[in-house]
Amino acid sequence: MSAVSAKSRDIAEELGDFTATRRLLLISAFAIPIGIVSAYVAKALLALISFFTNVFFFQRFTTAAASPADHTLGPLVILVPVAGALVIGVMARYGSDRIRGHGIPEAIEAILINGSRVEPKVAILKPLSSAISIGSGGPFGAEGPIIMTGGAIGSLIAQFLHLTSAERKTLLVAGAAAGMSATFAAPLAAVLLAVELLLFEWKPRSLVPVALASVTAAAVRRYIIGLGPLFPVPAHPVFIGPQGLAGCVVAGLLAGALSALLTQAVYAAEDAFLHVPIHWMWWPAIGGIVIGFGGWLFPQAFGVGYDVIGDLLQGDVTERVIVGVLIVKSIIWSVSLGSGTSGGVLAPLLMMGGALGGVESWFLPSEGVGFWPLVSMGAILGGTMRSPLTGVVFALELTHDINMMVPLLLAVTMAHGFTVLVMRRSILTEKVARRGYHLSREYATDPLEILFVREVMRTSVAALPSDAPYDSLRRTLRSDSSQRLQRLYPVINGDRHLVGVVTRGDLEALVDRAPGNAAAQLAAVLKTRPIVAHPDESLRMIVYRMAETGLTRFPVVGREDGRLVGMIALADLLKARTLNLEAERRRERVLGTHIAFPFSEKRQKGDHRVAEVVDGS
Repeated sequence: MSAVSAKSRDIAEELGDFTATRRLLLISAFAIPIGIVSAYVAKALLALISFFTNVFFFQRFTTAAASPADHTLGPLVILVPVAGALVIGVMARYGSDRIRGHGIPEAIEAILINGSRVEPKVAILKPLSSAISIGSGGPFGAEGPIIMTGGAIGSLIAQFLHLTSAERKTLLVAGAAAGMSATFAAPLAAVLLAVELLLFEWKPRSLVPVALASVTAAAVRRYIIGLGPLFPVPAHPVFIGPQGLAGCVVAGLLAGALSALLTQAVYAAEDAFLHVPIHWMWWPAIGGIVIGFGGWLFPQAFGVGYDVIGDLLQGDVTERVIVGVLIVKSIIWSVSLGSGTSGGVLAPLLMMGGALGGVESWFLPSEGVGFWPLVSMGAILGGTMRSPLTGVVFALELTHDINMMVPLLLAVTMAHGFTVLVMRRSILTEKVARRGYHLSREYATDPLEILFVREVMRTSVAALPSDAPYDSLRRTLRSDSSQRLQRLYPVINGDRHLVGVVTRGDLEALVDRAPGNAAAQLAAVLKTRPIVAHPDESLRMIVYRMAETGLTRFPVVGREDGRLVGMIALADLLKARTLNLEAERRRERVLGTHIAFPFSEKRQKGDHRVAEVVDGS
């Protein structure tokens, strides 16, 4: 092998199935303490929610668990969410407007737009505002705020270190996953949520640190919060028959419809608030009025509602509670979230999904207590958040009921398929899209990864002999001018080995001079160590090489013998996209129908049928 392609060989030898390097060990080492810190932050947030719940509803200073539904304030309870919302509005206006919303879209924005940088004050204001919001009766969950807060902690630690933007993203997501893992005792679901919603990649360089942070937080939770499951359920049967599976299909479709309705309701409320002729600081207070009236009529709609979720799964609820959750909780959640207050979406979705399952249990086959509420909880998560794997695993980790794997997978898949077809974006990405940043959440192999140089390179190129006479150089330029101009000319020896390249500009300057020793003049402008490509390299490697070198065309040489076989330019890479589009759009019948007749043979040539030969007679 000549020295011409030594650099390309080195690059090829370094590439493997994955792009992870030894930096993975360093980032993983940082992810573990982030998991520990995020677990304590999750405990602090849960304690803050209990504290403010006691202050707002019971006028006592304690962090003991309390349910807002047990209040004795009467009609005065309407003012409680309004008071909390006023505080949040002031915090958002004079602190940071990043605390508005349910946390996950803000984490997505920090990753996509801000280079995975989160302001330090967000790490303090977000959990505080969320605790006030939920503690004053806001119908939200703690998971969105803890995801944003854990992400902020990971981002802050990363900003103190000498890291790339991709590495900061990994640590931000590690903190977010750790926070969710500690809150719900669901480490695997936290990792899946990170992959499906935050990482935008499935690579060891990010998956390993995120998983380590999530596992660390789950392990720490056992000492500071307690073991799971968060919502124990009665044992369900391992096998359900065709009627039960058909019911899962119905439950999935109904969950998909409810997901679409809830998403539309949230953003309809947000659009309505945009027309309110007052500063957005006061919008949460208006949402607080709706929360207050809804909670006065149906107290179980206040707060996180973990107790209601547990009752739904145990089958220990009345029809009034089921209908109240579906109607009242849905309305106040949609309006208050649209008003821009602070809180999460997972717990409310679990509650509304459980209520939907309670309704379904009235007419679907009986498969045990809490079966349909659990199926619908998973389905509503998969449909609303467009994270089907997270929906399945999350429901399993919350209950530790592995027998529900098949029903959940079926229902979540149906809900996910329904919402993908009827809604362009999810409740999480719609907010990002409204700020002008569209993102695709599909994971697929890069077409440039599975196409190779040999498939798109040009084999009809003008190459110059290293000892070319002056007249030959001049004729080459003139003959090439009538076709597409070739910007780079390979120079080869008698065995077609590449000895260098010369640009068209240098060649024109050489020809414009007086005739002389052309070989000597060509050697003077020859680049003897060009960057080259090989026929068996993927186009992704070529794109990276072009980005690193600033060059847009390379000669293609054989890897073993160094002989010139073609050229590849930036324009040739468009063929990769053309081939990919053809594979996706072109429809053809590969296998046709063939009918064989006894003692006969039919042959076709082109579009014309030839004579039939029968038994040789």
